[in-house]
Amino acid sequence: MLNELLRATRAYTLGLAAPLSGEDAQLQSMPDASPAKWHLAHTTWFFEALVLVPHLDGYELFDARWPRLFNSYYESLGPRHARPQRGLLSRPSLDEVKAYRAHVDAALADLLPQAPAEARALVELGCHHEQQHQELLLTDILHAFSCNPLLPAYDATAPRPPASPGQAWLAHAGGVVDIGHDGAGFAFDNEGPRHQVLLAPFEISNRLVTCAEYADFVASGGYREPLLWLSDGWAAVQAQGWQRPAYWLEDGSVFGLHGVQPLDPGAPVMQLSFYEACAFAEWAGARLPTEFEWEAACRLPGFSNAADQAWQWTRSGYAPYPGFRPAAGAVGEYNGKFMVGQQVLRGGSLATPPGHARPTYRNFFPPAARWQFSGLRLAR
Repeated sequence: MLNELLRATRAYTLGLAAPLSGEDAQLQSMPDASPAKWHLAHTTWFFEALVLVPHLDGYELFDARWPRLFNSYYESLGPRHARPQRGLLSRPSLDEVKAYRAHVDAALADLLPQAPAEARALVELGCHHEQQHQELLLTDILHAFSCNPLLPAYDATAPRPPASPGQAWLAHAGGVVDIGHDGAGFAFDNEGPRHQVLLAPFEISNRLVTCAEYADFVASGGYREPLLWLSDGWAAVQAQGWQRPAYWLEDGSVFGLHGVQPLDPGAPVMQLSFYEACAFAEWAGARLPTEFEWEAACRLPGFSNAADQAWQWTRSGYAPYPGFRPAAGAVGEYNGKFMVGQQVLRGGSLATPPGHARPTYRNFFPPAARWQFSGLRLAR
């Protein structure tokens, strides 16, 4: 089972990178994004550094110079190349990075038959870590292509989102609810410990806000009305010149993985910051759900677009659950140290790999981030 997960995950990443040229894979369009080549190498370094070096006797690094290039933020694992300068790494080449992947894959195949439980758990974590980077590879190359005046398509045959169902409000009675992962199957450490939360009765939309609804907000002057915005959000609107979602074009079309297409009124709106989501909710006479309301409601009959279109901003800051403690060693740096200054998103998106999302999954980004496939669902 673990062997198959590993093979499928590693192959899926290469498949996502297949449409990209060497020049495409080198692009870094902003400090928060990374080149596709770096994603290919970093996910490989993760297995090398956390699994092979400590657990495979006699393993030799593919290149002793590369850990510095492809370590992301693990202080306990040594120095790192500066994140905003990853696009300057023209060497190693894309072919060399693919050879690195093959080398590490072969070593993992040698290890797994006799791997101890600790190593197997790290391989499983590495697979889910790589799945996160699969989505980031797509969001990052989309941002890079959006900076090209040609607006090239990543995949001209990519399917467009299905139309959303009619809007309805789903009622939840509130009360004491269990929140967090129950221990069955894989979960990241930030999804636990499971605990109880008291919710007041609330209603939540059965679907995500659509492009047509958001277009009404834009047309009504939503980006010009400061009373709709959080203070930091209004400052971002003024400083960044925001007038519409990130990839909406002035001619009424939208740029996405499939290139430039007419705006689909029934599709979920996405590429929104937390600030934009909050401003729309205020304009609509509603609010964003908390992450606990979202988790409690996501199994209600009629709850659609849970994890297949756009991540959904919540009104919850990213913080540890009661009793959370980071794991010992380098894996303890995975989530806990980022639990400040970020907002939780729930669900999943059209770029989320199949099988990666679950109801307890906690994604998180800074509130101004808008290059992700992030939308909103209303609550009241």
